[in-house]
Amino acid sequence: MKHLKLILLLIGLTQGLNGMAQNFVLKGVVIEKGSNVRVALAEITNLNNKMGTTSNEIGLFQLNARVGDSLLVKKRNLTDQKLVVKTEDDLVIYLVRGSTMLEEVTVKGQTKKQEMEDIKRDFKNSGSFYAGKPPLILLNPFGGSPLTFFYELFGKTPTRARKFNRYYRKELSLIEVDKFFNKSLVTSYTSLRGKELDKFLLDYYPSSSMASNWNNYDAVKYIKESAKQYTDTLKRTN
Repeated sequence: MKHLKLILLLIGLTQGLNGMAQNFVLKGVVIEKGSNVRVALAEITNLNNKMGTTSNEIGLFQLNARVGDSLLVKKRNLTDQKLVVKTEDDLVIYLVRGSTMLEEVTVKGQTKKQEMEDIKRDFKNSGSFYAGKPPLILLNPFGGSPLTFFYELFGKTPTRARKFNRYYRKELSLIEVDKFFNKSLVTSYTSLRGKELDKFLLDYYPSSSMASNWNNYDAVKYIKESAKQYTDTLKRTN
């Protein structure tokens, strides 16, 4: 009986260790399919352990997961996506716009920048005229508006507007980068495809300061040189 208890204990410990070994930090990026714009503030939820996170300003995220876990990815105006974690490799998630939004974009010719301008206008129409950053002149008791100042500083809508403006500025810089570094261009000037292409796009995404003064020649030069460096690294690791 003692031997049986010992065996059962060892089996339980082994299973526990195996379960612990399966846990890892999943890293990934969320991208809008078609435009290849990275998606900030997307909600990523692990349906198995109920843990969640959001993508940062350049679409990157990290989340505790195990192989076999199911993820739910959601973002306003984009179609929800449910997927299964199959490996511990970095994950590239593509979200597509819903059919209703696609029709709206086709009819209005609306761009990403125009869409964000509409959101800014909605905040203003909701009463946040200074996007959460009121000028000090509003505190002037003669002709100012102290109530407006404190509302803009602490009100719920202005606080959301302030956060959105930070996202707006970063998103604009990413849109500029995506003109010079996107899946279509990389495919045109390199032989990278599939997972290697996705990982290259993730690992070698240039900063906005780096791409701010680029022209087409600079972009192609960066893509070719970075792709060579990347493929050389793959050869050394294989």
